[in-house]
Amino acid sequence: MTPFGARLRELRAERGMTQKEMADRIGVSAAYLSALEHGHRGVPSWPLLQRIIACLNIIWDDADELQRLAMRSAPKVTIDTSGMDPAATELANLLGQSIGRLSKEDLEHLGRRLRALLDRPGKVPRR
Repeated sequence: MTPFGARLRELRAERGMTQKEMADRIGVSAAYLSALEHGHRGVPSWPLLQRIIACLNIIWDDADELQRLAMRSAPKVTIDTSGMDPAATELANLLGQSIGRLSKEDLEHLGRRLRALLDRPGKVPRR
């Protein structure tokens, strides 16, 4: 399950909506919505994301959070390190080969550490 899928499922459940009800409201099949929630589909299109936000009747911070999670929830990631320092290629490959062996706590720790490094003054802003 992706971060987007988990939050989508949570928001839908909070509103007492079944997958079928929500799927009908946003114009997709229940199977597609299930696949989206479980991370078996890629990032939803911008128009679909807007329909989801409208269907869930969320605004401001919750809508921003859902959009941010959608952009960070591609279940298949490609990292192009051509032209970068060899350490970038090594890191990308190490992560790709071993991410499945890390615990949730390890993943959260690495994510916090990476965000802290990216937030240092003089670094390129995150997208």
